[in-house]
Amino acid sequence: MLRIIIGVFMAVHGLVHLLYLGQSQRWFELQPGMTWPDGTWALTGLAGEAGARWLASLACVLAAAGFVVGGIAILAGQPWWRPVVVAAAAFSIGIWLLFWDGSPQHLADKGAIAILINLAILLVVLILRWPNFGF
Repeated sequence: MLRIIIGVFMAVHGLVHLLYLGQSQRWFELQPGMTWPDGTWALTGLAGEAGARWLASLACVLAAAGFVVGGIAILAGQPWWRPVVVAAAAFSIGIWLLFWDGSPQHLADKGAIAILINLAILLVVLILRWPNFGF
């Protein structure tokens, strides 16, 4: 049962990244007035707003794919799930740090909760080596 819960959690956590894909492409607003990833400290000057949005979209798709594949691997009993989930969590942290606008206001809208979830995943999976599914 724990394997199912964790596998589904990883897949759903990945799918949440697709909400930010929609936000970055301006298909919808997650919250009124939310402009993520506009004003990113690292990329707006280099790629412009449109380029930064495109890169954020691509990054969100890649992170989503990593977590979904990791979740499916857990559900399917595959032993290679751990490096996939670790890579997806580390990549996801990188997304939120890279596309942050540098402002401390509204951090929850800018990925702070995602960073905390991903840090918890890294701590549990990489450092504590839990869960041990036996495969």
